Amino acid sequence: MSEVKISAEPRTEFGKGGARRTRRAGKVPAVLYGHGEKPKHIALPAREFAAAIRKGGANQLFAIEVSDGTQVLALPKAIQRDPIRDTFEHVDLLLVRRGEKVTVEVPVQLTGEAAKDTLIVHDHDTLSVTADATKVPDHLEASIEGLEAGNQVTAADVELPAGVELAADAEQTVASVTAAPTAEQLEATLPEVETADEEVEAGVGEETAESSEGAEAGEPAAAGGEETAEAKTEA
Repeated sequence: MSEVKISAEPRTEFGKGGARRTRRAGKVPAVLYGHGEKPKHIALPAREFAAAIRKGGANQLFAIEVSDGTQVLALPKAIQRDPIRDTFEHVDLLLVRRGEKVTVEVPVQLTGEAAKDTLIVHDHDTLSVTADATKVPDHLEASIEGLEAGNQVTAADVELPAGVELAADAEQTVASVTAAPTAEQLEATLPEVETADEEVEAGVGEETAESSEGAEAGEPAAAGGEETAEAKTEA
């Protein structure tokens, strides 16, 4: 992965208020640390930083030139995003040197197609590896070609580029192949829902029953009324 040159400015305002003002100015609040150096607070141009991350991934190497004359190499260690605006809130950058070994999490991409009627469960989408700070891969690949249900892809099965060493447990499961559920199994998991016709019929039945009950309840009252009228006439 090639390094991306990016300019930066020292940051003198801290806290939530200072960070908000930095972001409103079109910059990303960041901090540089590592190698026993005192943390240095800087602001990166948001547009250039976002473009570099989109192209190179979360392990993009940056050659940072601060306006005070500082020039360093750094790797993103932690990136905070706003999930709604899809913007960068803050970045922690780890200072590195050429030839230095670093341990990072690298995304794993599955290649090929498993056997028919199977499902793939991606248990871990990143893998911890150790590599030269200037040669961190943007992704790793693992093949699932032709795998039958019950098979697994472990960290040991992932292809590693030259100079990259596995830092994770070799038996760590990266992906699992399971049998796809049948149509009958899927149908059995669906809740029973009354059809519109059944609901209408049920409603009509209830209304008919209520009308019948009302009519039966009214007959005695009418009969009683007639007896009273007759009694008055005779009187």
